[in-house]
Order: sequence, then C-alpha cells, then structure tokens
Amino acid sequence: MAGLVPIVFLAGLASGSFATAVAHRVPRGISIAGPRSQCPACGAQIAAYDNLPLFSWLALRGRARCCGARISPRYPLTELATGLLFVATVLVYRDDPAEAVIGLAFITMLAIVTLTDLEQRIIPNKVLLAGALACVAIAAPTDPAGLPERAIAAAAAGGVFFGVVLAYPAGMGLGDVKLAATMGLFLGRAVAPAILIALLAGSLLGIALLARHGSKARKMAVPFGPFLAVGGVVALLCGDQLIDLYLG
Repeated sequence: MAGLVPIVFLAGLASGSFATAVAHRVPRGISIAGPRSQCPACGAQIAAYDNLPLFSWLALRGRARCCGARISPRYPLTELATGLLFVATVLVYRDDPAEAVIGLAFITMLAIVTLTDLEQRIIPNKVLLAGALACVAIAAPTDPAGLPERAIAAAAAGGVFFGVVLAYPAGMGLGDVKLAATMGLFLGRAVAPAILIALLAGSLLGIALLARHGSKARKMAVPFGPFLAVGGVVALLCGDQLIDLYLG
C-alpha cells in the first residue's frame, strides 16, 4: 500500500487539474476536449511542460511564462487538496476497491462544484449528471444490492433541500437540491451526517457574518455548495463511523 500512495497522489493532482479546467470551461460553454489550455491574460497557448499540476505553478512562481501575469493560487491549492483526498480515500477504502473508485469520482465532482459555485454561483447540471452516471456505472456491477439504499438516500436528501427551497427560496437554489441528491447517490446513508455538517458549517459562517456586519449580512450571498462539499468529504471518509457512533 505504501508504494501505491505516491501514484494515487499524482493521480489526484492530475484529477485536480482536470477539475479546474472543467470548472473554467463548462460554465462558459467551452468543450473540455479542446482547444488546448490558453493563458487567460494574453490568450497564448500554454505549453505542456507549463501545465503540470502543482509543479509548474511552483516552478513559475505563480506567474505565466508568456506574459508574466499572476496565476491564481486556487489552481495549485485545488490540485494539492484533491491529491491529498485521493490518498485519504484509497487508504480508508483499501479493502473495497470499487467503493474507493466511487470515492475518487466523488472527490473530483466536489472539486469542480466547489470552484464553479465559489467563482460563478453555479452548480452545473452536466457535472452532477456525469457524477451520478459514473457512480451508478461503478456501483451497479460491483454492489447491486446497495443501489436501493443509494436511491433512497438521493431522494431523501434532495427532498429535504427541495423543502428548504420552497420554504425559503432566497436562501438556497435548485443547484443545491440537485447536489444534495447526487451526494445521496454517492454516500448512501452517510449523506445524513454530510448534510448536518454542511448546515452546521453554513450556520457558523452566518453567525460570524452577522456578528461582523450586523443586519447587512442578511443581504450577503454565500454559496452553499462548498459547505455541502465539506460535509460530503467528511461523510465519505468517516460517515458510517459517525452514524454508528450516534446510534450506539
């Protein structure tokens, strides 16, 4: 297993780089298949050796080689976080390879959703659909008995958030509803602690904003997708243990 960790980490870096590309392209209607990556500042095509996940950013000291424009640190941070989460997922599910692969797909989807929601307040339907299809495609042949639980969890999570949207439309969007449902498909019963963690984290931020800005905080739009992503990561790595701890 120790020898596999570096390989998994590098795969995670590559997946994080892919996530940043998808997060940039999909909301703008650009194909993820082409064209080659371009500098957002001057439009020059980025060479392959300048597009290595994490390492190119470090080598270039956060500046584009073509024009010297600053490269946002969100790219290497996303790549590094995805790499570390890939390793953590494989270690947690080392005895269940199929579930580990589902977890890796889940991490990649959450990375994309977090970036798009933070940058553009969008959770793309295409990304959620691709994630859901990947989950079902892996789970159907490897754990068909678990599909009903996943479907119930997806319906329950989506239903809860849809009820919140009906009760308070200004506080949450349908993108959050779809994300919660997709998380249920990936996590099964572990989606429950994921939602609780997301709501707790969001509430804590809301309290902090109210304390700092007073009544003005009520008009501040804060994307909820990243909170769901944090809850999803925690649930992926230890959600079943949290449920067993609560039931015990």
